[in-house]
Amino acid sequence: MVGYRSAMAAGTVLCLLVVSSSVQVSMVAAAAGARPPAMFVFGDSTLDVGNNNYLPGPGVPRANQPFYGIDFPGAVATGRFSNGYNIADYLAKSMGFPCSPPPYLSLAPSTGRLVQAAVSGGVSYASGGAGIFDSTNAGNNIPLSKQLEYFRSTKSQMVAKLGSRAANLLLAKSVFLFSVGSNDLFVFAVAEQKQNKSAAELKRDVATLYASLLSGYSAAVQELHALGARKLAVINVGLLGCVPAARLNDAAGACSGALNQLASGFDDALASMLAGLAARLRRPGFVYSLADYYGLSAATFDDPRAVGYTDIAGACCGGGRLGAEAPCLPNATVCANRDQHAFWDAVHPSQRGAMLTAQNFYDSRPGRYTAPINFKQLALTSL
Repeated sequence: MVGYRSAMAAGTVLCLLVVSSSVQVSMVAAAAGARPPAMFVFGDSTLDVGNNNYLPGPGVPRANQPFYGIDFPGAVATGRFSNGYNIADYLAKSMGFPCSPPPYLSLAPSTGRLVQAAVSGGVSYASGGAGIFDSTNAGNNIPLSKQLEYFRSTKSQMVAKLGSRAANLLLAKSVFLFSVGSNDLFVFAVAEQKQNKSAAELKRDVATLYASLLSGYSAAVQELHALGARKLAVINVGLLGCVPAARLNDAAGACSGALNQLASGFDDALASMLAGLAARLRRPGFVYSLADYYGLSAATFDDPRAVGYTDIAGACCGGGRLGAEAPCLPNATVCANRDQHAFWDAVHPSQRGAMLTAQNFYDSRPGRYTAPINFKQLALTSL
């Protein structure tokens, strides 16, 4: 554990030194349209770059030991739920950053380091297991509400160091990345399976779930907007029913149609919510890009060989059936052809999957997997 901590700390410090060698150069480059000055990341394990490493408790989901990070530089398990980089990393690189924004909890003890990171590249608040609801995996993650609280603290320290005008200008030019909701849907689905409800009762429960989730999501976006956010990059929920852990429930290893339908309905509601917010917030300034993780996943699974996958059902690291009956631990079985697997563990994409996802969201044709613009257009938008 000591070696892991040292390696992770060294990697975080190196990233900070690279991106902050000159804050002024960073700001000038952003002003010239080279890239946004910073990226602030909110969400779950698909974006977490190590926040959960700093949370206490045996129930916290962690990726701080082998074989996580086996393909990361130095083969370091950084806390990313991946064999290497994750979606946030590849999006950050696409936008011109040398690396992903560091985890907030690695910076919080030092006001100077927190502000330095926020100004020169951004901060990640994402946490494995987190949801829109505080009750989702409660006590074992940083829920969305707490992530927003941490951002409020970050901004107040930025204002204290830079002044209100400079802080707001930087935030207005920055990208705010979101990927959250999957864990809430998973928890709901598991709870519903334990109850024998009629179709009508289930339909009512789902409608109530969507309304509550979107209310929380909308409130979070509006709060960020009030704090100065103007450019929002949102990744919707993917094919939850096709992750290895969900396939275990079918004897043939098929996807869960019910779970996919639950995700699809949420995604439709999310798209409507964002369109409504954009219409209301247009005059103060607001632009967004919604990435269709669900649609991209469906297209990939329809023709996996087109992108070089030979396995779209099983976990590369794990054990038992589909590699999903046992967690990815130092005693797990690890596949040799990791780039040919869509999934790294029972629920998370492989590093290559993260790379392909980020590529499609960043600069694919708008309307294919992003709307109304892609992430590249969002990053370069001037308000």
